[in-house]
Amino acid sequence: MGLLNQGTSVIFLLVYVDDILVLSNDATAVEALKSYLNSHFKMKDLGPLKYFLGLEAAKSAKGIHLCQRKYSLEIIEDCGLAGCKPAPSPMEQNLILNAESGDELEDPSQFRRLIGRLIYLTITRPDIGFSVQRLSQFMHRPRVPHMAAANRVVQYVKVTIGLGLFFSSASTDFQLKVYTNSDWPVCTDTKKSVTGYVVFLGDNLVNWKSKK
Repeated sequence: MGLLNQGTSVIFLLVYVDDILVLSNDATAVEALKSYLNSHFKMKDLGPLKYFLGLEAAKSAKGIHLCQRKYSLEIIEDCGLAGCKPAPSPMEQNLILNAESGDELEDPSQFRRLIGRLIYLTITRPDIGFSVQRLSQFMHRPRVPHMAAANRVVQYVKVTIGLGLFFSSASTDFQLKVYTNSDWPVCTDTKKSVTGYVVFLGDNLVNWKSKK
């Protein structure tokens, strides 16, 4: 991602392979940049942002809503859980997972692929961040209980498929607020604790993390 600053105009340019996203506080500057790029590269203007790398954006007078509904549906379908019973939470309370309990999976690539996709889903779903972080610790030798727990996350996503991030245009509060919490050792393999934090700009969630 690049940042162009021209006087009072600020332009963010995000490039991923052959996909480009341009954001700015100056519509004239955006048009000038697109015209310049189009003179050097073959491009197609798809208009206002609606879909980008699995992220769906819906803009209204109240703000912008980001979600990954289509991407979530693909995960559910790929796991064969389209007809499954939805789960009320991403992980069972007080669930104990460790590296040695349960039989090893015959095809560990299935678990690794699912966790990789769920990690990408946390871009707009902080509510599954803790569960995915825990499960990602077993990528090297996944077992049956780990796969069952990962499927539960998908079952939860199924019932909350429209959830995402909302950035309000009405907010005038630009104060940074940080909330953090640490649990006592919950990892039975390393005896380490888990720490998490969320960062708000006013009422808008802008950053979060769960780590051991």
